[in-house]
Amino acid sequence: MSQGIRLTGMVLSAAPSGEYDKRVVLLTKERGKITAFARGARKPNSVLLAAASPFSFGIFTLYEGRSAYTLVQADISNYFSALKSDFAGVYYGFYFMEFADYYGRENLDASMMLNLLYASLRALENPNLPNELVRCVFEVKLMVINGEFPQEVIYDPSLQETTRFAFQYVIQAPIRKLYTFVVKSEVLREMKQRQKQIREKLIDRRMKSLEILEDMVET
Repeated sequence: MSQGIRLTGMVLSAAPSGEYDKRVVLLTKERGKITAFARGARKPNSVLLAAASPFSFGIFTLYEGRSAYTLVQADISNYFSALKSDFAGVYYGFYFMEFADYYGRENLDASMMLNLLYASLRALENPNLPNELVRCVFEVKLMVINGEFPQEVIYDPSLQETTRFAFQYVIQAPIRKLYTFVVKSEVLREMKQRQKQIREKLIDRRMKSLEILEDMVET
């Protein structure tokens, strides 16, 4: 087995593997999206029990094998416990992670994607920010980072000037300043409608978490 490596990242998803293990998908700053196996992580006394769960953010120590990684240690700095206790917020979070999983690739620098995901989950914990605004901003910025967002939307005369300005701000703002504004309900409605059109045109995967989330929002 190779020498252990330390990667900064977040657990996007986790699933049982065998009798006591877990298979986790990590979005890491240094190596993009990777799959790792956490041996014994489902045992009640495992040191990886909480770390090998979605939303866990920190530094992960892994061994690199021929076909997969083995997770052996984790120094978790944020479990997003407040978010996970929020019925609505946690579903937004799961959707954000599935969207990040869609764009994630192994052996690519994912520092901007990871920073965006972290900042967006923190924004969901802010009671002063509407979850639907956070969702719209996250979608737009993630598509911008991955070179897919049609930036000509900021010149679309069918949109309100305020809506065009909001899109322009999200496109151009650094991640640390993304969640520093709110918009009127009619502007948010227009942003969501246009972003939905863009997403459905460019994303070729039906996301289960999005179906659940939209049903919840409509209800």
